[in-house]
Amino acid sequence: MKIYIASSWRNEHQPRLVRMLRSPRHQVYDFRHPMPGNDGFHWSEIDPKWQDWTPEEYRQALRHPVAGAGFALDSAALQWCDLCILVLPSGRSAHAEYFWAIGRGKHGIIFVPEPIEPELMYLLGGHICVNCGEIADEVMRLDKCMNRLYPAAPAARSPIPPNSGAA
Repeated sequence: MKIYIASSWRNEHQPRLVRMLRSPRHQVYDFRHPMPGNDGFHWSEIDPKWQDWTPEEYRQALRHPVAGAGFALDSAALQWCDLCILVLPSGRSAHAEYFWAIGRGKHGIIFVPEPIEPELMYLLGGHICVNCGEIADEVMRLDKCMNRLYPAAPAARSPIPPNSGAA
C-alpha cells in the first residue's frame, strides 16, 4: 500500500509513524525527506523573514520556484497514494492535503495521539485512530481489502516517490 502522511513539521508523532509503517508491503512518503538529500520544503528557503509577509508577499512567494518544487513533490505523492493519514495536531496544509485525498476517493485515517480540541467535521472522512496499534490494524484491514481489489504488487500499480522506503 502507498501511504501519504499529512502532518505538521512540529508534530513529534510523524517521524515515528513513518518508521512504523515502512515495510516491504507499505511504501510511505515522508514530506520531511521527499528525496535523498532533500530535507523538505521550508518557507525560509524563500525568505528568512517569511513570518512577517504581507498577503501580497505571500501570494508572490507561492510563485517562487522553490515553492513550486516543494508543491510538485508533495502533490505528486498525494496523487500516488492509496491511503492518507492525517496526524494531529497539524495545520492548514495537512488538513487541505488530507481532505483533498479523501475527496479523490483515497482511503483515510485520522490519527489523534493526544488530547485535541474536538472537531465535528472530521466525520467527513476516514477512520479515527487513537494509538499506533489501531493504525496498524486499520492499515492491515485496508491492505487486505485492496489486495482483493488489486492483486498485483503495489509497486506494479504505479511509480513510487523516491523516499517511500520501498526496497
